[in-house]
Amino acid sequence: MKNTPFTEKHIALGAKMAPFAGYNMPISYTGINDEHQAVRTNAGVFDVSHMGEFMLKGEHALDLIQRVTSNDASKLTAGKAQYSCLPNNEGGIVDDLLVYCIEPNNVYMLVVNASNIEKDWNWISQFNTNNVEMHNISDKTCLLAIQGPNATSMLQPLTAVDLVNLKYYTFEKGEFAGVPNVVISATGYTGAGGIEIYFEDKDGAAEKIWDALFSLGKGLKPIGLGARDTLRLEMGFCLYGNDIDDRTSPMEAGLGWITKFTKDFPSRAIFEAQKANGVEQKLVGFEMVDKGIPRHDYEIKDAAGNVIGRVTSGTQSPSMQKAIGLGYVKTPFAALDSEIFIAVRDKQLKAKVVKVPFLG
Repeated sequence: MKNTPFTEKHIALGAKMAPFAGYNMPISYTGINDEHQAVRTNAGVFDVSHMGEFMLKGEHALDLIQRVTSNDASKLTAGKAQYSCLPNNEGGIVDDLLVYCIEPNNVYMLVVNASNIEKDWNWISQFNTNNVEMHNISDKTCLLAIQGPNATSMLQPLTAVDLVNLKYYTFEKGEFAGVPNVVISATGYTGAGGIEIYFEDKDGAAEKIWDALFSLGKGLKPIGLGARDTLRLEMGFCLYGNDIDDRTSPMEAGLGWITKFTKDFPSRAIFEAQKANGVEQKLVGFEMVDKGIPRHDYEIKDAAGNVIGRVTSGTQSPSMQKAIGLGYVKTPFAALDSEIFIAVRDKQLKAKVVKVPFLG
């Protein structure tokens, strides 16, 4: 198992550790509900250094990104980021990712899921016919997400970058806690506001930044991956491997907005046909009416007991105090307020389709 530069910090803080994407990662410290509420009401720090980062450089860097991603990266200017996906050739998704434009038409950073680093690298490489310079900087890049409504004002003393006015899906490079060349971005996965910081662990940078964060003395808490999951689910954000994968299309997953038909990319014809003709299944949000918690891969049924889909993510929402989930259902059952049933052991528990994000 790999460690991040912060692993010893997590262990010293008494975190419950577990393997995740080949890394020894903190799942929780004081409990998922407590950590969840800390992020929703104040601010928390997530170690997400397991994520993957690729640098693409050269005059054909944008061409390569356009060829492999579904969104239109030509719209990006310096300091802007974009959510996108890598479609496969069969109408599914290799991975979802973020595209950071450092220098238009020339230098980009791609941020991919930890479990897909090698798969994504191999997938993109096969389209690199114009000798775009590619660097996998995942192992030397630290990534901390400091999320919550008070995060930017709390962290402002640590940098000259204007954190409070950093717009969603933009980033700047600057000094942070005395460490130079830190990429500071506003592309969070919690819906609670805040920033993410990317930096190389040179000259003790990781320890310097971690210690600076927790010396602020404003109630900032370390947060594990358990609360990261409940926070993102309340916002209806997709998790690769659960809600989207090699067999689901962005059109089915409600990601038509990142699928632009102004260029060529794998499965474009499949997605265009789905847009024109509709899809057979759709990813929906639902909340439980009967008492019970939905879990990944539970069957979804209609009133007659016929299987109409499956749960992809589910939890007891700490913010809403009710059980919620995402799942694919046959399109006729995807309308808001549709009655569906979740098969929990030998019971069929009533639920209803609701609008996402679950938190207004």
